[in-house]
Amino acid sequence: MNYLLALDQGTTSSRAILFDLDGRVIAKAQQEFTQYFPQPGLVEHDALEIWQSQIQTAREAIHRAKIVPAQIAALGITNQRETVVLWERESGKPVYRAIVWQDRRTAARCDDLKTTGLEPTFRQKTGLVLDPYFSGTKLAWLLDNVSGLRGRAENGELCFGTVDSWLMFNLSGGKVHATDVSNASRTLLFNLRDMAWDDDLLGILGIPKALLPEVKPSAGLYAETVPDLLGAAIPIAGVAGDQQAALFGQACFGPGMAKNTYGTGCFMLMNTGHQPVGSQQGLLSTVAWQVEGQRPEYALEGSVFMAGAVVQWLRDGLGILQHSSDVEPLARQVPDTGGVYLVPAFVGLGAPYWDAYARGTIVGMTRGTTRMHLARAALEGIAYQSRDLLEAMEADSSLKLSELRVDGGASQNDLLMQFQSDIVGTPVLRPEVTETTALGAAYLAGIGVGAIDQATIGERWAVGRRFEPQMPLEEREKLYRGWKKAVERAKSWVE
Repeated sequence: MNYLLALDQGTTSSRAILFDLDGRVIAKAQQEFTQYFPQPGLVEHDALEIWQSQIQTAREAIHRAKIVPAQIAALGITNQRETVVLWERESGKPVYRAIVWQDRRTAARCDDLKTTGLEPTFRQKTGLVLDPYFSGTKLAWLLDNVSGLRGRAENGELCFGTVDSWLMFNLSGGKVHATDVSNASRTLLFNLRDMAWDDDLLGILGIPKALLPEVKPSAGLYAETVPDLLGAAIPIAGVAGDQQAALFGQACFGPGMAKNTYGTGCFMLMNTGHQPVGSQQGLLSTVAWQVEGQRPEYALEGSVFMAGAVVQWLRDGLGILQHSSDVEPLARQVPDTGGVYLVPAFVGLGAPYWDAYARGTIVGMTRGTTRMHLARAALEGIAYQSRDLLEAMEADSSLKLSELRVDGGASQNDLLMQFQSDIVGTPVLRPEVTETTALGAAYLAGIGVGAIDQATIGERWAVGRRFEPQMPLEEREKLYRGWKKAVERAKSWVE
C-alpha cells in the first residue's frame, strides 16, 4: 500500500492527485464545473455536479497511475470551505443549489446581527467576523427562505455540510455525516475553545442541531469508501479545509511559520501553535488541524476573495486573454502599470477591510492605458492584497516574517512572485511540490492510517525557487501608498 489519494474539491474545479508516500505526484486529473450567478453578488454550484466531477477525476487519476486501487493506503479530502450544501438524509439528494463562499446574499443579515451588538459574541466564540463569507448565515438563509426546509430540518430529515461532508457522505454510501475541526471552525457555529458546536450561536441563527455533522480530528479514520466506487474499500483518514491543508502541506508546523495560497482567492495563514490568537487587525482565528489523540493547532488567517479569479475575469469577462496562462507574457510587455491600479473587489473586500459593499475598481487610466497595463495591474492587485494581510498578521502576532512560503496555481507566475517579494520586502519561497493543498490532505490521511509521520514530512519540504526583494524601499512604499488610495475609492460603493 504505497500510495495516498487526495481529492481536492475547489471553487471552479474538482481535482484528484495520487501521491507516493514520499509526497511525489504519480498521477492527477481535473475537471471544471458550472458556476451559477443568479443575480449580482450571488454565486451557486450544483452539488451533484461537484460529486460527479470529483468521483470521475478520482477514477481517472487511478487509471492514469496504472495501479491497483487496493494499493492506496488512504484517501484525504480537502475542499472549498464555507460553501453550504443541504441534502436529504434518506435519499442523499440536495434540496437546493450549494451556496458558495463568495456569495453575498446574507450581507444584510450580517449587518442586522452587528447592529444588535452580537458581533463580539461571534468573534469571541468562533474567531471569525460577521460576514456573508461564512456558512452559518447562508444555512440560516436556506431555512428562512426555502419553503418547508425548516420543518424538515427540525425533524432530522436533512443534513448540512460543507463540501467535505457532502463528499464523505457520498463516498461512504450515506453511512457517515461528519466534518473535521478545520472546516467546522469556518461555519460561525463552532466554539474554538470548547471544540464543539455552540448552542448559543445555533440559537441566535435559528439552526437546529439535528442538521449538523459530527466533528472529528483532521487526521484519523472516518470511514471506508464503498468498494465499487473506486475499485476497493479505501480508508478515508484525512480531511481539512483547503487553506489549512496547504499550511500542513507546506510543513508550517512551528508557530510563526506562514504560507500564502494563490487560487481563486488568496489566503495567508500563520501557525499560532496550540492557542487561538485573537486579532485586532480584522484577521480570523481558526483551527489549523488536529491529529487524532493530540491537541489542536490554530492559525491566524487573512482572506482575499479575488486572486486567480481576476485573471479568469480578464479572460472570460473582458476577453483580453485566450488562456489564463497568457496573463504573464501579456503583462511583461510593459515595464509597469503606467499608474493603473485594479482593486478586484467584485464580491466585496475581505481582510483586513471586511467591506461587503466594496466593488471592483480600476483607477489611474489614461488614453495610453492598454490591455497590457490592465493585465499587469491585475497581477499587482493580487500582491498588494497579500501585503495588506501580511502587515495585519505581523501586527497581531508581534512577529516579523523571515520568509513567505507560496503555493497555488498563480504561484507559478514568476512575474507575480517577484513583485510579491518586492512589495512585501520579504523572500518568497516556492516549494518543489506546489500541489501543497492536495499534498496536505494526502499527508493527513497518511498520518491517519499510520503510513507516515509529521517529522518526516517536515524534513521532505524543499525549495523549488526563491524570489528575493529587488525593489528600492522608496519605490515600494510609493506604490503601496497608491494602492491604499485606490482601495479607498472602491470601499462602500453599493448603498
